[in-house]
Amino acid sequence: MSVLKLEEGNFEEVVLKSEGKVLVDFYADWCGPCKMMSPIIDDIANVLEGTVKVGKVNVDNNQELAIKYDVMSIPTIMVFENGKPIKTFIGVTDKNEILDVLK
Repeated sequence: MSVLKLEEGNFEEVVLKSEGKVLVDFYADWCGPCKMMSPIIDDIANVLEGTVKVGKVNVDNNQELAIKYDVMSIPTIMVFENGKPIKTFIGVTDKNEILDVLK
């Protein structure tokens, strides 16, 4: 499964109206720790293909979403369940910690 590109235009449909869990990675292209997390996010998308949606939000291009979800530092990884945020990870995070929340 490829990681979905999330933007203000599709966030509601893909994340807020989804049943089940959705992982959202708030990142920026210039952010070093974000680059460290990117292969981890891709791997999670592959491991949980068909059970969890995984998407990325570029905060430079989608500032309204970053403000709405109080993204103060990046990477911020949020897990939504049935349209509501249930867990937030800030900074470089262990893959197994994220997987534990998604299972």
